[in-house]
Amino acid sequence: MHRRRMHGLALAAALSLLLCACTSLGPDYTEPYAKVQPGWIEPDSALIDSSAALDPHWWQVAFGDPVLNKLTEDALQQNLTLRAAGLRVLQSQQQLAIAIGNQYPQQQQINTRALREQENGARISEYNVGFNLTWEVDFWGRFSRQVESASAQLDASVADYDDAMVSLVAQVAQSYLLLRAFQDRLAIARENIELQEESLRIARAKFDAGDVSELDVDQAMSLLHNTIASVPALETSLQQTKNALALLLGEPPQSFNQLAGTSGAIPTSTPAVALGMPQDLIRQRPDVRAAERQLAAQSAQIGFAVTELYPHFTIGGSIGSNTMETDDLFSSEGETWNFFGGFEWDVLNYGRLQSNVRLQDAVFQQLLVDYRFTVLQAQVDVENAIVAYLNSREQVKAYRVAATASQQAVDVSTVQYENGLVDFNTVISNLNALAQQQDVLASTRGAVATNLVQLYRALGGGWQVRDNRDPVDLLPDTMKETMKQRTGAWEGVLE
Repeated sequence: MHRRRMHGLALAAALSLLLCACTSLGPDYTEPYAKVQPGWIEPDSALIDSSAALDPHWWQVAFGDPVLNKLTEDALQQNLTLRAAGLRVLQSQQQLAIAIGNQYPQQQQINTRALREQENGARISEYNVGFNLTWEVDFWGRFSRQVESASAQLDASVADYDDAMVSLVAQVAQSYLLLRAFQDRLAIARENIELQEESLRIARAKFDAGDVSELDVDQAMSLLHNTIASVPALETSLQQTKNALALLLGEPPQSFNQLAGTSGAIPTSTPAVALGMPQDLIRQRPDVRAAERQLAAQSAQIGFAVTELYPHFTIGGSIGSNTMETDDLFSSEGETWNFFGGFEWDVLNYGRLQSNVRLQDAVFQQLLVDYRFTVLQAQVDVENAIVAYLNSREQVKAYRVAATASQQAVDVSTVQYENGLVDFNTVISNLNALAQQQDVLASTRGAVATNLVQLYRALGGGWQVRDNRDPVDLLPDTMKETMKQRTGAWEGVLE
């Protein structure tokens, strides 16, 4: 017993020495620098508020449309792309758990064996039980760098999930607004068809009375059927938009078509937009955060590659009992034990290992450039969305005046034509201009709304509604229950 205690003390001392000597090789990660402009290009616009923070539920604040609110809520619950992103977070969590586990003894094994045999008339029995363990000590921070990398990859996967939320909310809003715009344009086309049918009736009446030639009837027929031909194209776009919404909500197109059968006007938006400052994009936009976390993960991979240049220290041992009788299995007479220490050093492949260090460093530098590009792209996205939103609002003002004038021109020219004061070319020209102006006005009103959505998307709004909940917790309970039943390995993990 005294000798066993001495060996145990020696092993503990060796372990303590090795653990105290552990260090992490390679560069330590520092947050990268990226160019960020001090303010927005349109700081003086009354519609741009740089002092207020972005509202997480921006679609509710911007449009206040109950149907849009319900669609967004359903999409966040049912969208399959978002669920896949949540499952990728779950995968990253398990990768991190594996990396953490690698810091502990890599091989742990309990062995038991019972043997009975007869040879030359003699029966021989042998019983063996033992436990052995092998541990590669994290002397150079080899495994801690893997944990660091896996942890950063987990953060990146969460940022990717948030980015999927931002895209989903924006796509639902844009699709819904386009749906309303197509419905508005269809209503306008049908109103113009009725107006042009009345114009055709007047032209035929005047032709039958001998007041005009058949040319007036032909011109009225041409304009009417051109307008009628625009209806199927608009109906096609409307149905395709409904199908796109169905996909976003994880529903088959047919079942969603019944839910989206109602019509309504294009929602009016709140003019002013709370943008925050350009510096907010770095923490606000999930794609920027994901790029930064990928960079952090790669930095740790450099350190891991550097550790391959140094020897790997391994310690281990076994303890057990080997006897001929079961009664003696745990007695001191049958005791067996050993412990060992060693190292491996891949010196003959030093050039290849150095090349791998250079490779990992080059990847890091590329990801650093990608990160800085992502930050710049984020600022460009916002600036593009700002100018598109502001200018489309100005277009609506001009198109509204033009449409009103076109309506008045049609009313006046129709009366004058009936009284023989103008020819039918004037009526046809005004009818055609009215149909075009009203359609352009409806399209531009839709563009104002979708440009506003694009602005919020560029700002990275929408993911904050997660309220710091783990994306895995947002997976459907039925899915988690199925996974538990399939392997039995998820108990205590998926709750």
